[in-house]
Amino acid sequence: MDLYEKIRTLPTQPGVYLYKNAEGEVIYVGKAKNLRSRVRSYLLEASQANAKTGSLMREAVDLDYILVANEHEALALENNLIKQRKPRFNILLRDDKTYPYVKLTLADRFPKVFVTRRMRKDGAAYYGPYFPGNLAYRIVELIHRSFLIPSCKVDLSRYHPRACLQYYIHRCLGPCVEGLITPEAYENAVRDAQLFLEGRHAELERTLTARMMAAAEAEQFEAAARLRDQLSTVHQLQEKQRIATAEQSDDADVFGYHFEDGSLAVNLFHVRAGKIVDRREFFWEDLPDLLEPPVEPEAPALDSEVGESATPQVPFHAGQVFSALLKQLYIDQQYVPRSILVPADFDDREALAALLSERTGHRIELAVPLRGEKRSLVDLAGQNAKQSHTQRFRVLEPSRKAIQEALADALMLPELPRRIECFDISHIQGAETVASLVVWEDGKMNKAAYRKFKVMTVAGVDDFASMREVVQRRYRRLKDDAVANPNAQAMPSLVLIDGGLGQLHSAAEALESLGFTSQPLASIAKREEVIYVYGNEEEPVVLDRRSPVLHLVQLIRDESHRFAVGYHRQRRAMRDRDSELLNIPGVGAQTRQRLLTHFGSLRDVQQATAESLAAVVPRKTAEAIWRHFHEAQVRS
Repeated sequence: MDLYEKIRTLPTQPGVYLYKNAEGEVIYVGKAKNLRSRVRSYLLEASQANAKTGSLMREAVDLDYILVANEHEALALENNLIKQRKPRFNILLRDDKTYPYVKLTLADRFPKVFVTRRMRKDGAAYYGPYFPGNLAYRIVELIHRSFLIPSCKVDLSRYHPRACLQYYIHRCLGPCVEGLITPEAYENAVRDAQLFLEGRHAELERTLTARMMAAAEAEQFEAAARLRDQLSTVHQLQEKQRIATAEQSDDADVFGYHFEDGSLAVNLFHVRAGKIVDRREFFWEDLPDLLEPPVEPEAPALDSEVGESATPQVPFHAGQVFSALLKQLYIDQQYVPRSILVPADFDDREALAALLSERTGHRIELAVPLRGEKRSLVDLAGQNAKQSHTQRFRVLEPSRKAIQEALADALMLPELPRRIECFDISHIQGAETVASLVVWEDGKMNKAAYRKFKVMTVAGVDDFASMREVVQRRYRRLKDDAVANPNAQAMPSLVLIDGGLGQLHSAAEALESLGFTSQPLASIAKREEVIYVYGNEEEPVVLDRRSPVLHLVQLIRDESHRFAVGYHRQRRAMRDRDSELLNIPGVGAQTRQRLLTHFGSLRDVQQATAESLAAVVPRKTAEAIWRHFHEAQVRS
């Protein structure tokens, strides 16, 4: 069925719709109270030459939809599908910070407690997120100390001979050793920790009191003392909780934003008990096309007060951003503050507030304050968002330029370095000598331009000759390309060599043989971390170890070394696969593969005994292999 025909036959019920491109990829997910009405509006906007909607409709070739019972279900389903499919035309959450959870592994035989930053569907109970982040670690430490639930990596699905140090310093009940703790007692401790994490302190107090009295009557005084200490901890926490309860209405999340030149910064303030306890930043450098104009025009004061550019280069609707951001932030969260303050309205704000209230069991206020103290908080978040935007999108460019200028000054380059090519040689005792070329371009590593070289003309260990060959091959190719195509890639701003003076002079000889006598060339010595500039070797450049210029050169050098070592390992593996095993009578390709798979490498096959070989191949073949590698020993 044609896409437009399918749109005209959509039902009028609430649901979620998914636009797909010619490859079948989901490129946009949306939700609607009335599917037919909402999706048909795309046709109208596209026909009216709406550039943004038109770009979606030009790429979309198919449409799927899912009916739901109400708008709440549509919100939740839309959020899940956006997180799963990551459609290109949706605004996706990109977070520079994640907050920790406390994880109680209830599905395990003996549950443990951990700090984690990722929630999984693994049967465990998750509590949080906690901010500031160290609060989660303090809570887990309190559970270790008071309830003796471990966080170790020991396999508790079986018993072990002896307990670790944590048991002997009274930080663990010792479930790893049979007899130290009964499963029932451990289960009680886990239940106590669960009540503590869930904030059910009154119930926990009653349970601990009853068990303490029972232990005292049974003259189990050590157990009673431990329960007494736990009870004291709970009392202290309850007092703190009573003080905080009066101020819980002050718990809020406050948002502000700054949009300029197509990039967006959003700040989120976490206000707890009336105090700002943490700040979270979100950035979008290339926002997708914003498809849905706001239902109501936003108050001009909002944009000016939070610092949006007065004349943005592209249309921007803050409401769409906050609609997408809040759904992805809060719908799946266990804890949502009672008040969420945003600087811009959006059409499904009330529906989202109702859904969050339903899921949390208490009323969630999702408001757009226009005046008063709450508006001041939003303005403060907006001012900080402007500062975040400046640091993220403005300061980086001058900083990079400053580093380029410092590098050009330190190495006496004729112009600011835009492209740096770095070479490294890798071998082990002269075997499988290879080289790497990595490229730094416009402030970052350009991995698409990396190259690998197998040294062809050098026998044995000769790093200088190997460097000469590789540099000559690389720039002869560039020279030939330049003759054939005037628009071909030019020589780099700097050729950097991983090595000392010997490697530097070998590279210089290769360049001079090709006629590149004025090419900037330098090397960095591994141990001394000094830089030799060709033509001025007697005065090596010694930079402060904290210098960003030195850090840049080291980063490029280390990347070339990593790339060379990786290629060398690949060559060795290929050599092992094509090994001399095939020269042994009775060993074919399948037998060779079976031996290498079992022993791991040719060297391990060479060192294996005849008996070990016979466990993998027939006895006659095993003896032939053993004799092949031990002929010299047998003759002697």
